[in-house]
Amino acid sequence: MMVDRLKTAAKVGVAAFAAAQAVTVGGLLLLDRQRKRHRGHVPFPFAEPTEMRTGEDRVTVYTKGRDLYDDMLAAIDAAQHTILLETYIWKGDRVGMQFKHALTAAVDRGVAVYVCYDVFANLVVPQRFFRFDPRIHVLRHRPWTGARAGPFVRAPGLNHRKIMVVDGEIGFIGGYNIGSLYATRWRDTHMRVRGPAAAELENAFVDYWNSSRREHPALPQPTNRKWNSPITVVRNVPSIGVYPIRYMYLETIDRARERIWLTHAYLIPDDDLTYALVEAADRGVDVRIIVPAESNHIVADWLSRGYYHRLLSRGVRLFLYQDAMVHAKTATVDGLWTTIGTANLDQLSLTGNYEINLQILDADLAAEMERIFEMDAGNCIELTLEEWNTRPVAMKISEAVLAPMRPLL
Repeated sequence: MMVDRLKTAAKVGVAAFAAAQAVTVGGLLLLDRQRKRHRGHVPFPFAEPTEMRTGEDRVTVYTKGRDLYDDMLAAIDAAQHTILLETYIWKGDRVGMQFKHALTAAVDRGVAVYVCYDVFANLVVPQRFFRFDPRIHVLRHRPWTGARAGPFVRAPGLNHRKIMVVDGEIGFIGGYNIGSLYATRWRDTHMRVRGPAAAELENAFVDYWNSSRREHPALPQPTNRKWNSPITVVRNVPSIGVYPIRYMYLETIDRARERIWLTHAYLIPDDDLTYALVEAADRGVDVRIIVPAESNHIVADWLSRGYYHRLLSRGVRLFLYQDAMVHAKTATVDGLWTTIGTANLDQLSLTGNYEINLQILDADLAAEMERIFEMDAGNCIELTLEEWNTRPVAMKISEAVLAPMRPLL
């Protein structure tokens, strides 16, 4: 009898906690809707794109969408042989149409165009926008795309990658999706690579395309890949259970001796990454992280806040980006190592989605990324442990209620 009562009480408790989570999430979503309704556009600092040499390549870092889109469209217009475009979100607005028209014009002049986009991420986009010229090869990624049959089927995840390769010679990679909102209102980071390293991005596209293409024609692998480049590609491939980006971060943080400066849209690290960051701070490394004060996903913001006390109490410095969404996924370490790519520091990116990052060993590029970090920090308010500890009790309770959701995001 007592056992039955305990089981009943446990079920009631679980149901009550789930209801509390649902109410908390619902309240946050209502708050977010009100917040977005009254939010205007506030200019934020950005750096002019400047090309620099890295090994045999020339690289350019973009911090403003309009600059990036201008150069991407120029590359499409100049394409002679092939265009490989892979994106997560592709809005059917003015900027989205610019890209669609440019790709159609490229096909008209004989360029082979291959496009991938994530269907789930674009459910809110009118689907008629994704009716392309039939000469354009289009692979629509769905949550099961690339899944393997057999007794050990791995969930392939969403395709969160954003890359473009033109003629095997120019590659683009970073956090920017395609849309008018991102052109001027979001602070993100992207990179252009001109030279041999573009073949690494081409190889990543080709591998994904050939493993998922079904009725589409296969693409040939690039033949000019280098063994000894300072620029390497790191990519998660959920369909075969490979997630090296997480290990890339863990290994680099463990090596750091002077400074670790990260900028991330969503900071929901697992226990190992959290430990690595605080252990680095314990040994005297200058660990700084820029995150949005208010991101485009309010629930992710509140889940992220569950890590703030541990990070701040161990010496990690947190900077809250003001008046705009910072969507970058970048890090620079010890004035030598840099990564720019698509992976956030959360479970979805590190152990769930298709993601791709460049890692670059180059002191000049690292210095440029440090300058960009300092520019962004000038648009931030640093959060102190004292300020965080005095937040309202209601906030602390809400964070505790949402804490079990962290492994899901």
